[in-house]
Amino acid sequence: MLPALFADFVSLIFPRTCLACIEPLGRGEDHICTACRAQLPYTDYHKLPEKDNPLARRFWGKVPVRHALSYLRFLRHGRVQHLLHELKYQGQQDVGRVLGRWYGTELATAGLAPDFDLIVPVPLHRRKLAKRGFNQSDSFAEGLSLGLEVPWSAHALRRTEHTDSQTRKNRTERWLNVATVFEVAKPAAIIGQRVLLVDDVLTTGATLEACAAVLLAAGCREVSIATIACADR
Repeated sequence: MLPALFADFVSLIFPRTCLACIEPLGRGEDHICTACRAQLPYTDYHKLPEKDNPLARRFWGKVPVRHALSYLRFLRHGRVQHLLHELKYQGQQDVGRVLGRWYGTELATAGLAPDFDLIVPVPLHRRKLAKRGFNQSDSFAEGLSLGLEVPWSAHALRRTEHTDSQTRKNRTERWLNVATVFEVAKPAAIIGQRVLLVDDVLTTGATLEACAAVLLAAGCREVSIATIACADR
């Protein structure tokens, strides 16, 4: 009783707020309030046959992908955009961990955990990592690892060149910008493994396509893809 009362007192003085809507969190709520969690735009792509998965179709004829997964739909000026902004630009790494854990648990419940041996986040170049201080995809990978009970590695892939932002580029420009900038840093860690490659947002898929091609060329058994959110094309 006393710990709960103390926690309530602390929350009055230093209120914890939902990272999606900025309203105060209630007791037992974890970074995102229950109301926002209920209203997030879930894709449920993991429940669809591969032939009916619109995300999987983006990679057809480009790179073989076992599962193409994304937790949420990216909608401008909505909760998802705000969550991703908090994660990427405000250093709120708990956003990635919480969403990753929730999604990992959901994928495990759907029976997908045995399809993955290793979770690998898309890496940042060392210069950008030093400037930002963190890789937003690492926190998502960490959360997925907890939910799926599958190990993750931040060092399996390496970005060898610092590239311009992808934000204002079309698909061809995005592909040319990243086509040759990734390499497998630890080949022994991925040979024969079923890799779940993860990133924060999927737009054209150029970055994930480039990473998947490098992983497959280095000898991994198969590649699946998962992101926090995906944008409609």
